[in-house]
Amino acid sequence: MITTSEILETIEMISQQHLDIRTITMGISLRDCGRPDVKDCCGRIYDKITKRAEKLVKTGEDIEREFGIPIVNKRISVTPVAIACECCETEDYAVFARTLDRAAKEVGVNFIGGFSALVQKGFTVGDERLIRSIPEALCSTERVCSSVNVGSTRAGINMDAVALMGRIVKETADMSGGQGCAKLVVFCNAVEDNPFMAGAFHGTGEPECVINVGVSGPGVVHSALKRCAGQPFHVAAETIKKTAFRVTRMGELVAQEASKRLGVPFGIVDLSLAPTPAVGDSVADILEELGLESVGAPGTTAALALLNDAVKKGGVMASSNVGGLSGAFIPVSEDAGMIRAAAAGRLTIEKLEAMTCVCSVGLDMIAVPGDTSASSISAIIADEAAIGMINQKTTAVRVIPVPGKGVGDFVDFGGLLGRAPVMAVNPAGSEKFIARGGRIPAPINSLKN
Repeated sequence: MITTSEILETIEMISQQHLDIRTITMGISLRDCGRPDVKDCCGRIYDKITKRAEKLVKTGEDIEREFGIPIVNKRISVTPVAIACECCETEDYAVFARTLDRAAKEVGVNFIGGFSALVQKGFTVGDERLIRSIPEALCSTERVCSSVNVGSTRAGINMDAVALMGRIVKETADMSGGQGCAKLVVFCNAVEDNPFMAGAFHGTGEPECVINVGVSGPGVVHSALKRCAGQPFHVAAETIKKTAFRVTRMGELVAQEASKRLGVPFGIVDLSLAPTPAVGDSVADILEELGLESVGAPGTTAALALLNDAVKKGGVMASSNVGGLSGAFIPVSEDAGMIRAAAAGRLTIEKLEAMTCVCSVGLDMIAVPGDTSASSISAIIADEAAIGMINQKTTAVRVIPVPGKGVGDFVDFGGLLGRAPVMAVNPAGSEKFIARGGRIPAPINSLKN
């Protein structure tokens, strides 16, 4: 039985602690849309998305109003375009991005993900065409997000793809003033049911159409930890676990309701703690509540490991449908505490890389000097992919070289993307390392099964 105190507690979580449903994301398969003729292919993609998702935004708004639960974003993910459109006779895949953008605007979602390629073991013709079209695609659209998976525990790391993506990131930054890179993620071990942007795509093992929900709530966890200040770590872990349970139950409720109203199967709840630039909605604040003077200080990685594990344990108790990335995100520009620590020089890219060993995803929304070389960006991608490959977890890189900006300057991305200080990149070169190309073989633990 739900008690009055539990109801009041949930209301407080929503009204004062920034608890929300960060996104309802509809995954749509485009595998039946590929045609040799580019106009025919684009027409089929547009028609399918607009038909499947025509009621998505209204349904989300109705649930938000009736249940009193904020639902911040309504989004779409589609089959990786490099797979869906490979039979199309065109080398300019940016035309598909513009089609996705038109469809997203028509149905009213804020982002659509899936301008993607999976190249962990090598390139197909469609993969290479899509990747080379990314700069134009992201600079000529508003709502399209792109991702490329360059490695996996089973396949190793495609270093030719890593080298290419360093150049693509640089080209995208130069064409867009850096802004386009906020919509581009490079993965290792990408998951097929991620509802969060910019890395969402509808995997080939997914059904025709599905509803995935991403919850959030760093402010709720922070508030809960304040009530056990100074107590041992096992008490803090139990507090986080119980809080994650309640947050996930709310996400499960919204997902089931959206699934029923839209007549679409319910996929997963992603229980990631996704911060925003708003004060009181920070993962860094949680880590500091555990006793750190500042995020980035010695002990930060241990604190983050505790947080990430406790969140996952609470989530799997609350739902049999936990998926996506599910853990703690550490995007610099989207977290007020991370911004504060980076600006003070207490949080470096190297420390962030260490933190990615124990949390969800990886080096996220990090602004770097505009003159950072493509090979250095490729090497950062390679390092992060290696962490994911060896540790059998999803890792990613979303770095933003900002033309004309240097270390210590600030760049403002707007909205939920926030603002960030430009962080220093190690000046030692990696050109010869990246120029080797080929493939870093899969680790021995890939043979585990």
